[in-house]
Amino acid sequence: MDVVVVVVVLTALAFDFTNGFHDTANAMATSIATGALSPRVAVAVSAVLNLVGAFLSIEVARTISSGLVDEARIGPAIVFGGLVGAVVWNLATWLLGLPSSSSHALFGGLIGATWVAAGADAVRFAAVVEKVLVPAVASPVIAAVVAGTATFLAYRITRRAKAATRGFRYGQIASASLVSLAHGTNDAQKTMGVITLTLITAGALPAGAEPPLWVIVSAGTAIALGTWLGGWRIIRTLGKGITDIEPPQGFAAETAAATVILTSSQLGFALSTTHVCAGGVVGAGVGKRLADVRWTVAGRMAVAWLLTLPAAALVGALAGETAARGPVGVLAVAVAGVVVAAVCWTLSRRDPVGAHNVNHAA
Repeated sequence: MDVVVVVVVLTALAFDFTNGFHDTANAMATSIATGALSPRVAVAVSAVLNLVGAFLSIEVARTISSGLVDEARIGPAIVFGGLVGAVVWNLATWLLGLPSSSSHALFGGLIGATWVAAGADAVRFAAVVEKVLVPAVASPVIAAVVAGTATFLAYRITRRAKAATRGFRYGQIASASLVSLAHGTNDAQKTMGVITLTLITAGALPAGAEPPLWVIVSAGTAIALGTWLGGWRIIRTLGKGITDIEPPQGFAAETAAATVILTSSQLGFALSTTHVCAGGVVGAGVGKRLADVRWTVAGRMAVAWLLTLPAAALVGALAGETAARGPVGVLAVAVAGVVVAAVCWTLSRRDPVGAHNVNHAA
């Protein structure tokens, strides 16, 4: 296997790892916020179920490997550039505690790198609109409506039941676990698709090939490890920053999110689990009478969502253009990526967030 291909595969797994700790909040933030699960147990359960979910479907992986760009017109170095764009955006938003989309960072980086290297016609914009942009707009709205309705009905039906809160806490264990499983069926596959795309562009696999078993295992393991470490900064924002979540709201938000994600995975829609889960939390906040939804925090998240695709595309374009110049370019991009990661980690230590303080006010 070519050295550049190996570098790309390792970078894809690094992205998958950042996806895991960036998106743990999707599944477990509300359960941690309500006390249904302790922080450490929550991320451990989420990690295991992310790994299991990676083996349940490959529809999203097919969308990434042969749906968004013309794999015949790009090489591994271009894919590498796109991955670097995604990783840089993931790290920046993690540092700021913003639940942005790892998925859209990946799409943006890949599209930007491909566009610069092979031209706009190498990007399949019809597929991007159908499989990425439409789900990006529709999925959080659907999750918000479902979660809001479920929250309203939950409070309405159980308003006189004294044991309802405890029951909803138990229910959250199941619903949060289902979100983790759904996350594995969607997000782990994106890295599988990128690695498969790389192998196709390098000639190691035929066009339209499915992910080999070793790709499925390595991608599932990488996202599980990232999940186990816990994206505490984003968990705090999603669990405590948008609204003060109570067990009925958490159960409603998680159930709505899991339903939307699992349906999309079966249809091959590479949606953002972050958008879906955040939409569910907002809907759960609105669904409770007199609940305090912090629209300023929600607005910051929305701005990050709007910037994710173009920002990652810009970084991916620059990184892809540099990497396409040969081994020296690949090395330069790799070093730059490591430096950015080191800077983000160092800055995060000034205000550390972990299991011990994740439920403090954001």
